Amino acid sequence: MSIETISEHGCFGGKVGFYRHRSSANSCDMRFAVFVPPQAANTRVPVLTFLSGLTCTEETFMIKGGAQRIAAELGLMLISPDTSPRGDEVPDDPDGAYDFGIAAGFYLNATEAPWSANFQMYDYVTKELPDIIFTEFPGDRDRQGIFGHSMGGHGALTVGLRNPDTFRSISAFAPICSPMNCPWGQKAFSNYLGADQASWMEYDATELVKGLGDSRPQNKILIDQGLDDQFLEQELHPHLFEAACAEHSVDLELRRHQGYDHGYYFISTLMKDQLEHHSSLLAK
Repeated sequence: MSIETISEHGCFGGKVGFYRHRSSANSCDMRFAVFVPPQAANTRVPVLTFLSGLTCTEETFMIKGGAQRIAAELGLMLISPDTSPRGDEVPDDPDGAYDFGIAAGFYLNATEAPWSANFQMYDYVTKELPDIIFTEFPGDRDRQGIFGHSMGGHGALTVGLRNPDTFRSISAFAPICSPMNCPWGQKAFSNYLGADQASWMEYDATELVKGLGDSRPQNKILIDQGLDDQFLEQELHPHLFEAACAEHSVDLELRRHQGYDHGYYFISTLMKDQLEHHSSLLAK
């Protein structure tokens, strides 16, 4: 599988690169970004994938997150895929809304037409993209973590919970914790997955926790949530995820922060904490 280099930039002794390839999962060209830390010159390093939120691209996290300096110190490779398929052949929300269609892939495998032809983001981030990363870059497949923000926080929780043997560490900033119970999730799920809500449960972190049984995550999940977040009450519902984790013995640290909203000022403020969380687990 070949990838095209769009650009590469020296960064804190390592390198930030932006790449394009033809995706078999999404039947279109996809872009992703990678930060390779300086330690990767001598050995394979832990890999941490960040899933971005609504309206974002593969560039958003690398530009706004403030993660590279800390990742260089910790020896973490950072991966940031785009948030959805794009291109003239990819369908979009007919009303041009920001919360569905292009830039709003929700990290699921769509089953409903016309979305099913391209919107296979779950397979993309769990299968196709990792195969590229571990072929083309010096990452350690046995030391992977996942985190994300908002829609990407939803993706990080669901992908991590469904693949505990692959992702040894999970965290999120202001995630959509129960998409079945919020307008963003209900719109996305009904269009991508259809009316049968049984299929929705596969992509709802709160519902997944209730059905984990003995396949609980190996390590503590970390969530940071701003209390001035404009989407907290209607869209995010971290209290539902917190209650499910408590009831089903899933180790969760949910930290609530006064004075912080939903944006990247909040994310960059807590980035060091979250990267150190992952580093401590992936170093073992």
